[in-house]
This record gives sequence, structure tokens and C-alpha cells, in this order.
Amino acid sequence: MKKSTQEETKLHNSRLVLRTIYQQGEISRVDISRLTGLTRTTVSEIVSKFQEEGLVTATGTSPSRGGKPAVLLRIVSDARHLIGVDLANNEFRGAVVNLRGQICQRLSLPVQERKGEAALMPLYGLLEQLLALTDRPVLGIGIGVPGLVNPQDGIVLQALDLEWTNLPLIALLRTRFPLPIYLANDSQAAALGEYTFGNPTHCSNLVVVKAGRGISAGVVLDGHLFHGDNAGAGEIGHVQVITTGGERCRCGNWGCLETIVSSRALVQRAQTLAAQEPASLLNRLAPSPQAITLETVLQALTAGDPAIQALVAETGYYLGWAVAHIVSVLNLNHIVLAGSLTGLGPDFIRPVQEQVQRGVLAALARPTTVTVSTLGDDIVILGAASLLMNNILGLA
Repeated sequence: MKKSTQEETKLHNSRLVLRTIYQQGEISRVDISRLTGLTRTTVSEIVSKFQEEGLVTATGTSPSRGGKPAVLLRIVSDARHLIGVDLANNEFRGAVVNLRGQICQRLSLPVQERKGEAALMPLYGLLEQLLALTDRPVLGIGIGVPGLVNPQDGIVLQALDLEWTNLPLIALLRTRFPLPIYLANDSQAAALGEYTFGNPTHCSNLVVVKAGRGISAGVVLDGHLFHGDNAGAGEIGHVQVITTGGERCRCGNWGCLETIVSSRALVQRAQTLAAQEPASLLNRLAPSPQAITLETVLQALTAGDPAIQALVAETGYYLGWAVAHIVSVLNLNHIVLAGSLTGLGPDFIRPVQEQVQRGVLAALARPTTVTVSTLGDDIVILGAASLLMNNILGLA
């Protein structure tokens, strides 16, 4: 242990004051001092600095308590902009985001099956266009990547869809964009985004399970992302759940959770069902089994097709099985589902919830909630933006 330097103490105090204003919405200097334990002089000096930088502004006065009314302060939402990027699926999506998680501008660029080094070009183009869309100071760039990531060194260890292995992504980006850049696995970014912008109860522990083209989880413990010893915490998609007769997974193993619980797996199983059952409703909704998409599955589900209902319920069961293990290991009460599979609605969500309740000790199941994120398709983008707020401003 060593004593903090004066600069470290000043940075800590500044972040503490800024975080207090951010979390309270509107607050006076006196109340900041009371909540933080800092002297009124220290608080006033820090607030004055933030006002000079345009981060904080006065909004009016509080009701008088017998003396001079206190001036209320708030964060200026558009004082800084953040660039958040989601590299999942078949297109790269990004947005200009303000400090309250409001999306000011958004863009997407198709990847067009580009892999490896070729996939970097649409990312460069996306960032250039996003930076041109804002006239505010940009705090930095945050990126959510579908795969294993070393966030400390800025390296993508493995991203199967993009065919990136040990890619020094941050180093490559910094040659073009002289800004702070932060990187995280997309589910870990989603978890931080949920914690920062979609957390109405302000719980300090939560898990986001992102079920879409792939499946993985992000964990927030005591308000901080949990990466694991090798930055792979939450990689549940490649745990073997089918021990005999399972499908071959993209990772090379057999019977992984992703081969049962993912949009890709669900569509493939629906295509097989349509090919085997000519009378299936799916064949009336798509010109051929190969043309069936997740949207086709949703249409059949909405129309009440019993075979599709059973298929979706089974998918939910397996996801619930995986979530039950997370609850048992971590004993966290707040599980949030995200990703394209949540668009299937109650027919998918309910089996997840039921299996979690059945699959763990009753004492653990009772306080556990399984809900769907309100952040929708933007959860990774907002999570990538919150990486910047957390690391640079100390806000979360």
C-alpha cells in the first residue's frame, strides 16, 4: 500500500463530485458536501472548474429552508459526446451518444461478408462518418466486439464471425483516431450499458444475457464490470450442453449452448422442420425452407403454429438452464435478457423464467428476477459509450 499523491486525491474528489451530481440529477453544493464528506470549499472549487469546462451548469435554486436559497447544479448532457460502436451481426452499427445515453446520431455500414483485415475498412469508415456528425468535444470511442477481448491491452483475442485472432484493434485505431479508445466484449459492454442507462432500481449487481446470433453474458459486480482472470467471464455460449448427438459448433466443439440457443440455431432448426413437414405454416410464409429467417419464425409463432411454439419453448428452456447455473454460482438477483431472441416475446421469455425458478434452490429463486432490457438493439452501443463515461469521467 502507498499513500495517494495530491494529484490522485484531486482526481478522486473531482470524480466523486461529478458522479454525485450525475446520479442526483439536480443538487446543491451543500448537499454535495454532505453526501461526499468533502469540505464546502473543496466542492466549490471542483464545481467552478466543471462550470468553466461546460460540464456543469446552474439550473435554479432550491426552496428556502430559512436562509439563502441554494443554487442547484446539473450535468450538461451535451457537454461531451461519445462514440459507441457495436460490431455484432452482419453490419457495424454506431452512434453519437450524449452523457445521458441519448442517441444524437446513428449510422450503420454493411460488412458484406468481409473477414479478417478486410473487415477493418467498414469500421474505419463508420468512425470517420460518426466523428463528422458532431460539433461537440468527443470524449472518445467505445467498441463492443462479439468474441474474446483483452480490454486492458486492447486486443481482440478471438472473434469467430469476423475471423479476428490476436488483433491489436486499439493500436490500429489509434493510428487513425487520436482519441481515448476502449474495448469490451459485446455482452460485457451490454451489461455496463444496462447498469448505466437501463437500471431503474439502481442495483449494483446484475447479469445481462445476450441471446442473438451468438450467446454470452456480461456481469456487473458492485458497479464494476467483471472480466474474469482471462477476460472471458460470461462466455456461456461455448459450454457443452448436449453430450451425445449434438451439432458441431463454430468453435470446433460439439453440442455447445450456442448450437441450441441462438438466432442462427433457431432458424436452422426451423428450416429443417419446414423441409421435413411440407404442410408447415413456415412453407406458406417463405418461398423455400432456405429463405426462412428469424422474422419468418416470429410470424409463424404469432400465428400460433404449434411446432414453432414448441421449438421456441425448447430454446427458452435451454437458455433458462444456463441462467439457472449463473444464478447458482453468483447468487445475483437481477438477470436481464437482451438480443434478437427476446423479440420472440413471452413464448420465449416465459420458459426462461420458469426454468430459472425450477433449476435453483427455492431460497435463491424467490428473489431472482428475469426481465428484458428496455434498451433494445442499442444496448451494446450504449454500453460501449458507457465504457468511456466509466473510465474517463468515473461515471456509471
